Amino acid sequence: MRDLLIAVIDDDEPFRMALVECVGSLGYAARGFASAEEFIAWEADASCNCVITDVQMPGMSGLDLTRLLTGRPRGVPVVMVTARSDLGLDARAAASGAICLLRKPFKTDALIDCLERALAP
Repeated sequence: MRDLLIAVIDDDEPFRMALVECVGSLGYAARGFASAEEFIAWEADASCNCVITDVQMPGMSGLDLTRLLTGRPRGVPVVMVTARSDLGLDARAAASGAICLLRKPFKTDALIDCLERALAP
């Protein structure tokens, strides 16, 4: 699985670092980005197999990033994470193309399930 790269995009540095470590412990290669713009500038969508992104970040939101990525020909699968409980957020995440929406704090098993769904052939 080390040949599968998971990009983790979250402006909360401690959470991002912990999630990169968690994804790495599951056997995937992982790289963290502080913003959607940083991820796009690195052109990571050309090489990553899945994106895990926070919903709300300064600049481009996770919802906007998901719409951008799922609209591209390669269609990188996206797992969204959030601490928010806004009414209708699940529907907006699904409409943007997200595979899953995980609410912080989430269990590793829930993350594994979402990654397996996102990376299924």
